[in-house]
Amino acid sequence: MVVFHDEIPEFLVGWIESQHMFWVATAPISVHGHINLSPKGGDTFHVVHSKKVYYEDLTGSGVETISHIRENRRITILFNAFDGPPRIVRLWGIGTPSNSRLASRSCFPYHRTSNDAGTVHEYGTPEYNSLIPRATRQSGSRAAIVVDVFKVSSSCGYAVPLYNFVANRTRLHRFSEAKERVDRAHALPPDSENLDAQQINVPPNSLREYWLRENTKSLDGLPGLLTAPDAIARFPPPNNFQSTSTPGMLCDQRNSSKRSYDIVKHPDKAFILGFFLGIATATVFTKILGKMELH
Repeated sequence: MVVFHDEIPEFLVGWIESQHMFWVATAPISVHGHINLSPKGGDTFHVVHSKKVYYEDLTGSGVETISHIRENRRITILFNAFDGPPRIVRLWGIGTPSNSRLASRSCFPYHRTSNDAGTVHEYGTPEYNSLIPRATRQSGSRAAIVVDVFKVSSSCGYAVPLYNFVANRTRLHRFSEAKERVDRAHALPPDSENLDAQQINVPPNSLREYWLRENTKSLDGLPGLLTAPDAIARFPPPNNFQSTSTPGMLCDQRNSSKRSYDIVKHPDKAFILGFFLGIATATVFTKILGKMELH
């Protein structure tokens, strides 16, 4: 049975923060536009209080969520339990408007001058820096999506299968860090704040180049990233990503109130162990059947 709340109940906060995955759904105003549904993970979600949340938006091949929030501010966030008691939680909200003065600077040619209904806090803005400190920023982080929650629902989720969490993938972090190394190598000097944007070269294979190519417009042509491409040229990100011995696997580094999982260091050994355990089980089973046939 579904239960509705006007804010996030206290008993759900810890549960939400312990989830390894969530989904965000947005849509443009046009009935002909593309409705978007994106999975998120990697310890990026944060509860500020019962009516405000935010998540660190990592680089992707699209920019639909950012574009839709810019246009109409609507967003729904969904969590569901993959282990333990079944549960589905939805957060309905609106994207928080940005008050950043950085977006109005003429040195950012990608800034839309029309009146935005709502926006996101892009990389390099004061709001982004306050929510995503440099010391904890994840590689490829391009924005902080802040949501004012106005309705919450909690329902059963009996149809959701059970899954075991293994590890967070690091493929995106490794992809982004390789590009950010190029941005750091071509960073502009500190006194370049008034430099004309057309004089800023775009280094090949940089994250800036990727953002300009893939993240400035949605599938329906709505504006995506506006200021981040130039901000990363002026304020290159630090290298906070520590690669592991197993490509693609990273431990969950949440605080002590959340579950902790070790790095999956040797998946090949786990496979070999499973193989021999399977052979041993089959041998024992065959012997048991043989004895039954003799009787």
